[in-house]
Formats: sequence, C-alpha cells, structure tokens
Amino acid sequence: MHVVILAEFAAASGGAEKVALESARGLAEAGLAVTYIQAISGAVDPLLDHAGIQRIDLGLPDIWSLGAAQAAAAGIWHAAAARRLAAALAGLAAPPDCIHLHQWTRTLSPAIVPVLSKTGVPLVVTLHDYALACPNGVYYRFDRAEPCGLAPLSAACLAAPCDPRSRGHKLVRVARAAALRQVVGRASRRHPLHVVHVCDASRQRLGALLGGYALTHHRIDNPVRLPEGPAAAPARGDAIAYVGRLTREKGADLVADAARRAGLPALFIGAGPLEAELRARDGVEVIGWQRPEAVWATLRTRARALAAPSRWYETGPLTVYEALAAGIPVVASDRSGAAEKVRHGRTGFVLAPEVGPLAEAFTALRDDALAASLGAEARRLFRTAPMGLDAHAAALRGLYARLSGAAAGAMQHPDSLAQPR
Repeated sequence: MHVVILAEFAAASGGAEKVALESARGLAEAGLAVTYIQAISGAVDPLLDHAGIQRIDLGLPDIWSLGAAQAAAAGIWHAAAARRLAAALAGLAAPPDCIHLHQWTRTLSPAIVPVLSKTGVPLVVTLHDYALACPNGVYYRFDRAEPCGLAPLSAACLAAPCDPRSRGHKLVRVARAAALRQVVGRASRRHPLHVVHVCDASRQRLGALLGGYALTHHRIDNPVRLPEGPAAAPARGDAIAYVGRLTREKGADLVADAARRAGLPALFIGAGPLEAELRARDGVEVIGWQRPEAVWATLRTRARALAAPSRWYETGPLTVYEALAAGIPVVASDRSGAAEKVRHGRTGFVLAPEVGPLAEAFTALRDDALAASLGAEARRLFRTAPMGLDAHAAALRGLYARLSGAAAGAMQHPDSLAQPR
C-alpha cells in the first residue's frame, strides 16, 4: 500500500506537524510505502529518515514571510501551490492508494482541494483544529476570550471582531473560508471526503458545523510516544508545569494566577505573546522551548502536575497524553479534548478554565500522597490502553485499506457507489 502524507512542514513546531511526522514513521515501520510531501522548505525531522519514506519538498514559502498583500492573496488562493502539488503527484513512481492531508493554512490554501479531488484517490483530512469550518481556525472569540457559538460565515460571524490580529486579517480569513467552503462542497459531492477526529468532543462539535458537506467521519487517537526514562516523581515536584505556546486562549495566564493563589511556583516551557508578562510575575519561571528529551527530564523532576487549562475547544494536546504516560497528574480544561483522557480525581482533575477551580486543584496537589497516587494511576491506566505509535499506525492502515478497497470497487462498478453518511 502506498500513502501520501501531505503537510506544510517536515519538522515539528506544533501538534499537527508532530502527528503527521509520527504517522509517516509508524506507517513506514508497519511496511507501507509512504511519500511525505512538505509544502514549505525548512528543517527535516529525523523521523522521516526511513527507507520506506520518500520525501518531496514543494519549495514554497511560508506566506507569513511575504508582504501583506501577497500573503493575503496566497492565503485565500495559492495557485502556485496547486500547480506544484499537481506536478508532484503526477511525478510519483506509483499512484497512491490514499492521500492524507494534515495542514493547509500556511501556504497550500484551498487551491489544493481541486487538485486532490481530481486524482480520484480517497482523501483523508485530520481535523487538528476547526479550520475546515471556522475562519479563524479555532472557533474562539479572541475579542471576548471565550469559545464561539456562531454559525461559521453567518452574518453574525462576519460582523464579529474575533480575529486575534485585526479586522483586516479577519476579512482575509473569511475570504479563505468562503473559498474553502465552495471547493470542499464541490469536491465532497464528487467523492466522499473522509475526516479524522482526534477526540469525541470535536467530532460532535465539528459534525454540526460541517453539516453542509458530504463527509464520512472517523475517530482515531493521536499517537503518543512514551517519554523515555523512569516514571516521574510528582510528589517531589516543586512546581505546576505548563508546556506550549504562552497565550491566553491556552490559559497560560490562568496557570500563573492559580499557582500563586495555591502557593506554588509556576514553570513554563515554551514561548509566545504572554512571555514578557509572565516573566515579570513573582513565582513564575519561563525557560523557553526545549528539546523533547530536555522537556521530559525537567518534568520528571520538577512537575507536581501538568496544567492545560485551555479556554478554547482544543482538540488533542499531545503533551497532556505524554504527561499521563510518564506518571504526571494533569489538570485539564473541561473544554479540551484532553479531558476525555483525564480521570477526575484518579489521574488528575477536569475543571472549568477559571482561576478559582484551578487554584483549588493546585492546592490539593500540595499533598505529597495525593500527587504520588494520581501520577501512579495515570501511568498505570495509560499502559492498560496505550495510545502508542503502533496502535495509531494500525488504525490508519485499516482505514486506508477500507477506503482504497471501496474506491477500487467503485471504479469497477460506478453505479454501486454508496452515499457517504
């Protein structure tokens, strides 16, 4: 079986890229032929160094490196990206059985959808966020610091000043979303579009938002690479840890406020818009981005718990799952997909993303026995149902086999094509 994985980067700077890379490696190790197409030139993760993986670089720029007008035009419809992708697919030594898209917002744009549709190959899209429906991609009102409840591209949506940058930026994103709706709607009527949800909550939420498309929905967990080394020792940890971009929608400020109220230091691993503000606070330590092995060495010795109090409907934050696997209790937002993996009171706490409830949880975690028991149970439960790379690759392989078999049958018997559910 030959699978094309299409992403914009070949190095992990976020969860979507990490999943694309891990998937490529897991599928290659399972014996599939994998072609990894990266849209934007740049660093290449060692995970792609495998005999079963061919890598193609489309040589496109990140649109944010372009001037404002050029970036806006390319973001809405990047014709060059469509041409280069079409040429890359046409030049493959063997046709793919499936194409799996992970990213498209940084340069590929809606222009690639007709290219992918014309191949006639089953197309799978993992929904790492809400960009297939929502103009700003996260279904979140940055102007109100709360989740959105508007119908995408409705009159109320168009009027809402919800973009984190500016109203002008919102207009560009609205135009991109409108273009995407048109081409996806046309493509999904021709061939079923298969979307993969990484948590149950996003499947329910996005299922309602994407009702105008002919879609088939699938549910597959993101892969979790078990951190190497011994189990963590949360009872000896001295801080509440946070890993990721330092933003308000991810709740970084909530961690600092709640940890101070609980009388515990807050340790931030990452960078972002709130970095200067956080560094200026008492009881806060910001150590910036670190290599994965350094992150886990720090968390194993210093984290009493990992906090992930997202204000937005985050889909599947990998760090949360990795922390549980390492034996670190997690305090998660009840709006996040991560809440589905945290057992409240057994492996951590699932709470509203507000300072009061978070501070109560952090205060409870000052008890060494509780921190130790939550961490041990988290590690034990993860091992009873691991979300590892092997399981992820097996689920994908099964999905691709079903879709490629159905496509082959449809080509032999055009009248027998079932309607997508």
